[in-house]
Amino acid sequence: MVADRCIRAVTSSTRSGTWPTNGCVWRALPADFPPWQTVYDYHARWSADGTVNHVHNTLREKARTVAGRDRDPTAAIIDSQSVRAAETVARASRGYDAGKKINGRKRHIAVDTLGLLLVVAVSAASVQDRHAGPALIWAVRAFCRKVTVTWADSGYSGTLVTVAARLGVSVQIVAKLAGQIGFQVLPRRWVVERTLSWISRCRRTVRDYERLPHHHAAIVQWSMIIIMTRRLAHHHT
Repeated sequence: MVADRCIRAVTSSTRSGTWPTNGCVWRALPADFPPWQTVYDYHARWSADGTVNHVHNTLREKARTVAGRDRDPTAAIIDSQSVRAAETVARASRGYDAGKKINGRKRHIAVDTLGLLLVVAVSAASVQDRHAGPALIWAVRAFCRKVTVTWADSGYSGTLVTVAARLGVSVQIVAKLAGQIGFQVLPRRWVVERTLSWISRCRRTVRDYERLPHHHAAIVQWSMIIIMTRRLAHHHT
């Protein structure tokens, strides 16, 4: 079926090591795939109608079950990551992150204690964590109703704690250690940072190449779909 071949095309374009010179160009799909317009049309439609989100969430539930966890998570860790944007990203949806010195977009994610993705949102890189945090925690609470505890870094201090308390979620800020210089593994925070590194391993997520923010969010979900399908396949094998 064309849909099956389009799934192969999208996941191939997100897999690390695929298309070494031009892996991020829709028009450069291999000749044995459907025309790039067809693949992109499926990508756009599945992103808009929630198909990608449904597939991702179903696989996450299976992956949690295989790991011996309850299907629905009760705790989450949130963080963000700024990525450079390609020339295809319009000025209206990009910004400059002065802290990271990156001109592009920022992906805000929430993960469970296994590091599996719960929620992803994409904004301009200029959006501060303390401003994006309330919307992120609202989305976590809306889609994962059993989540009652969330860990975050000090960038989320302030409004997020108040908003989360109104939603019935306790936010615990994991601050840097006194005198910390450079990177150190911090309790709970390392889980979401590991997930961000998983996402960055895919060629399509090293930069943001998508014109629409929700298309990049779908690509992030595809990168996690690859990880979860490999885990499930290894388990069944």
